[in-house]
Amino acid sequence: MLSSLNGILMVKPKIKNARTKLLVPQLSSKAKTFCYSSSSVVMAAVQANSSMSYAKELAAAKKAASLAARLCQKVQKALLHSDVHSKSDKSPVTVADYGSQVLVSYVLQKEIPSEPFSLVAEEDSGDLREDAAKETLERITKLVNDTLASDGSYAVSTLSSEDVLRAIDSGKSEGGSQGRHWVLDPIDGTKGFLRGDQYAIALALLDEGRVVLGVLACPNLPLSSIGGGSQHALNNEVGCLFFASVGSGAYVQLLDGSSPVKVQVSAIENTEEASFFESYEAAHSMHDLSGSIANKLGIRVPPVRIDSQAKYGALSRGDGAIYLRFPRKGYREKIWDHAAGCMVVTEAGGVVTDAAGNQLDFSRGRYLDLDTGIIVTNQKLMPLLLKAVRESLEEKGSSL
Repeated sequence: MLSSLNGILMVKPKIKNARTKLLVPQLSSKAKTFCYSSSSVVMAAVQANSSMSYAKELAAAKKAASLAARLCQKVQKALLHSDVHSKSDKSPVTVADYGSQVLVSYVLQKEIPSEPFSLVAEEDSGDLREDAAKETLERITKLVNDTLASDGSYAVSTLSSEDVLRAIDSGKSEGGSQGRHWVLDPIDGTKGFLRGDQYAIALALLDEGRVVLGVLACPNLPLSSIGGGSQHALNNEVGCLFFASVGSGAYVQLLDGSSPVKVQVSAIENTEEASFFESYEAAHSMHDLSGSIANKLGIRVPPVRIDSQAKYGALSRGDGAIYLRFPRKGYREKIWDHAAGCMVVTEAGGVVTDAAGNQLDFSRGRYLDLDTGIIVTNQKLMPLLLKAVRESLEEKGSSL
């Protein structure tokens, strides 16, 4: 059922106390909550320490991510309609990646000009400053200017190539535990982008090392559920914007604009009724390990495999109950790969931890220090999931 609160549509939870205190006895005693949980204990601490609202920052982040998504949609549409295109040619995603980062940097600085600006992002301008990249830089500059002009929000003269390079390099911040830092993945899911499937513009804000808001622009994600296993729409409503700020819940709306709807993670308590998400690419996550965990939980349906942090968005609205990510040995997770998604899911009542039950720490710079992998589910299922993960890892010869 939907109800209205201050003009925002809200989905009433199907069960009482859907967002009760975190019940995960396996969590490490050393764990700290660096991606704010929705538990009453953490929220009380937040309210005691700060009455700060992030409404202005959230509005700016939504605008920045939406504008970047518009640029990416234009590039992907041209890519998919091109008669001549090699799958090994990554130039379209390169243009979109840089263009997205430029727009996010530009919009955030325009919308919040009074604050020191720090952006932790994936790209820098090094390659674009080479003579061989001149044509690519020109394409990026034109796309950025065309996107800004079509939006009409900013009375700005045409950005030069040097302006574009400076905007890209604004993302060189190392982040950390002090001050505020924006965290951006300008295109999360580049292979999905090239295939015409799922990708996301993922933007979060750290305040004193803690994620306090997150926005996921998912241009190809249907507004309707993808829980049936298909990542494609059954209707014409495609393109989702998920957003959340600490203590305010998580919401979704159409990228093109619609009334936001409050979302809640799945309330499933029986693992046999659950479905789970994992990465589309086997190179990004160990599918065999996820399969072992699913078997231990008695999950009967096959996994839903999609690219990018769109998985976090889909999970936040209950399309599935579990997300499993186990990268190959030696891979280091970056904070921009999870910060926004973590915020959206936790504000929707979910739990995000590493494989040992430690909550994710985004305060240590550009990388996450993790134990083996990342698991996401609701509060009821987390103890069972942690047990299955531990057993499966032990069988593979790993240890927590």
